[in-house]
Amino acid sequence: MEQLLSATPQNPLIAFTVVLLVILTIPPLFERFRLPGLVGLLVAGVVLGQDGLHILSQESESFKLLSDIGKIYLMFVAGLEIDLVQFHKTRNRSLAFGVSTFAVPMAIGIVVGKGFGFSWNTAVLIGSLLASHTLLGFPIVQRLGVVQTEAVMVTIGATIFTDIAALLVLAVCVAIHAGSFSLGSLVLQLLALAIYSFIVLVGFDLVGKEYFRRTGDEQSNQFLFILLAVFLAAVGAQVINIDKIVGAFLAGLAVNDVVGKGPVKEKVEFLGSTLFIPFFFVGMGLLLDLPAFTQTLSSNLPLVIAIVGGLILAKFLAAAVIKFLFRYSWFEGLTMWSLSLPQVAATLAAAVAAYEAQNTLGERLINANVLNSVIVLMVVTSILGPLLTAQFAPKLSLASPGADPTLSEDGTLIPDGWLPLPGQSDLINPFKVIVPVYNPNTLRYLMEMGAILTRYESGILIPMAIAKAHVHMDDPQLNRQLHQGQMLLDQAKSMGQEFQVRTQSTIRIDDDVAMGISRTAKEKNASLIVMGWNENTTGLRAKLFGSVIDGVFWSAHCPVAVMRLLDDPAEFRRILLPLKNITPQSLKILQFAQLFANANQAILTLLHVCDPHTSAEQIAQFKDGLGQLLAQSPLQTEYQIKIVTHDDAAKVIIRAAHTFDLVVLRSFRRRTAGGATVSDLSESLLRQLSCSVVIFGEPLVSHHPLLG
Repeated sequence: MEQLLSATPQNPLIAFTVVLLVILTIPPLFERFRLPGLVGLLVAGVVLGQDGLHILSQESESFKLLSDIGKIYLMFVAGLEIDLVQFHKTRNRSLAFGVSTFAVPMAIGIVVGKGFGFSWNTAVLIGSLLASHTLLGFPIVQRLGVVQTEAVMVTIGATIFTDIAALLVLAVCVAIHAGSFSLGSLVLQLLALAIYSFIVLVGFDLVGKEYFRRTGDEQSNQFLFILLAVFLAAVGAQVINIDKIVGAFLAGLAVNDVVGKGPVKEKVEFLGSTLFIPFFFVGMGLLLDLPAFTQTLSSNLPLVIAIVGGLILAKFLAAAVIKFLFRYSWFEGLTMWSLSLPQVAATLAAAVAAYEAQNTLGERLINANVLNSVIVLMVVTSILGPLLTAQFAPKLSLASPGADPTLSEDGTLIPDGWLPLPGQSDLINPFKVIVPVYNPNTLRYLMEMGAILTRYESGILIPMAIAKAHVHMDDPQLNRQLHQGQMLLDQAKSMGQEFQVRTQSTIRIDDDVAMGISRTAKEKNASLIVMGWNENTTGLRAKLFGSVIDGVFWSAHCPVAVMRLLDDPAEFRRILLPLKNITPQSLKILQFAQLFANANQAILTLLHVCDPHTSAEQIAQFKDGLGQLLAQSPLQTEYQIKIVTHDDAAKVIIRAAHTFDLVVLRSFRRRTAGGATVSDLSESLLRQLSCSVVIFGEPLVSHHPLLG
């Protein structure tokens, strides 16, 4: 056993296996104690490193490579994750908060650095370490349904400015530290940085769009293209003597618009959050010199207190400036402060880069005391920030629709996303529902659901079958699939006649089932796709390669309704719609539920689950706002509004669903910087609900005036 342990640091296969075990087990364990999982990886690195069990070694070349890839990937995902459209909506105020939350911590960091006798270059670098932030509290504001409030949107947008500015300061400081400083070299460095940034941000964007256009749905090649762009940008950054994480972050911004929110982005983020980024955090733990860390806390406690306390004070002052400048409430200002507190992604990666940067004399840009202080800062703020967000964010206004108001044709004031209903389906653009047929056991209920919606709109029901083929059209398997598909379509056509709706069946040969469905829907100008749920939609294989439902969600031009129907849809009289907040997206799913309720003469119950700390005044405000919107709806439906205060929305929905025939859920996925995944609540609920369920997903671009 001792021989095995002693050989582990030099054996890359054993070390890799150990780290995989750590990644799989440690983060969930820490999250049970309400601690960030990334902190658990850091602790695991300390325990397994040179000052612990000595199982892993940072000196291993293979581990260095994986850790470097993780650092690059971390910054790439941070850039890829930024919502550029949302930033555009609040760009002026986001820029103002970005300047404030960068400049104030930068100034205080410089004061701290000079106060402890560091050089000007190191002091400026310390200031830049305090200037950025990581949105660890985003899952909390998302769960509370306050993402669309202006204070939260402004804070998200400010991330762009703080991260770019901090990384650029890092690049300049590292370049100055590496050689002799002169004004000319600084100007040349900044010029090279500007040219490089333009090439990456503009060039990668143009080349990426053209490549994606030419490759169509070849996701494997597109995935490799994105990886090549990341590491090409990282190598290019090193060529002009700036740190590789600057290039990775700029590459993330550059391909942000290229990958959109499609399956390629899902795969890129999945690979990073599952493997590479955790390796970086374990590697950070290996870098931690425990005796030096303990000595820093004992002999350099003033430096630790100054850095941690200076950051907390600086971020508070920066948020307070914006609070008074734009007349935000104290809860809005405090929420902005709490969201901008955590220092994980950019700060940690930049600190490691600065620690590893050495000049010709072998002197580091920052010493071990500063690095250890930054690690303490990461631990404190990654815990304190989300805790404060959980305290302040529930006090934000829940009634804000988060959208600019617009006027309908008759002059009525309605929010953007609440779209007027056409009186009747016209002959040129009739309401069309696509129903992919595959499973004969679920065919009847899906056809009946499509028929209910189609009949109400006097539209057309289009059952379709996909025969999968690649190159050879004489493949016997293709002929069998065509025959089976035609048999199902004959059954579907017979059902359409039974349900008294216009039916146009179609069969398609395609090499990709999801794209075949989406292409047919576009060719037929469909208004809605109705699909059946299958148990293979989740799991490791679906996460790695995607499911058909995922593919249709990403690629379809119209809304998609995925259904698990346990009873006859014509008998549904009680419909439950959980509604987290009032946004253009939630209004569209509300319209879908209203459409089905009207067609079936059913009662629609709107369920809103809010935080237990929500005041009675806020609850009443939300209820009144929702009632006003329903009064303005082009679809008048018999409805009830039910508001429950609870800290677990899933439990409330599951308990309430027992008395309903159908539950309508919205499907969405998001990820946080640093690789922490926010699970899809809809999929989790689907497996626990005992009634029929519809999961409503929206496309990236919508056309139909009813469903968005």
